[in-house]
Amino acid sequence: MNINQGGEVVELDDASFENVALRSSIPVMVDFFSPSCGPCQMLAPVIEAVAKKYANRVLIAKLDTSRHQVTAGRYSIRGVPTLIFFKNGQVVDQLVGAVPQAEIEQKLNSL
Repeated sequence: MNINQGGEVVELDDASFENVALRSSIPVMVDFFSPSCGPCQMLAPVIEAVAKKYANRVLIAKLDTSRHQVTAGRYSIRGVPTLIFFKNGQVVDQLVGAVPQAEIEQKLNSL
């Protein structure tokens, strides 16, 4: 799946989540966010920078929890931002809150 060739953040919804996040041939990081969340807005440029840096190695995606509650519920998202890391369709790690880019990259490097 060559969905992240340009290092862009992929916008997911309940319908596309499984096909993209759980069936990707490369590791995936999903940013569960809400547009009205201040820390989410602070984290957005960091997510975009990480997407460019890890293009073709990790798929970086985001899902708006205020509009796509089925997937957010499936992963018990209580607070946003929440970053969930998937490998081979399985959750392998997660970070909650507006964490520094270095911490995100540390998790990505361990994938």
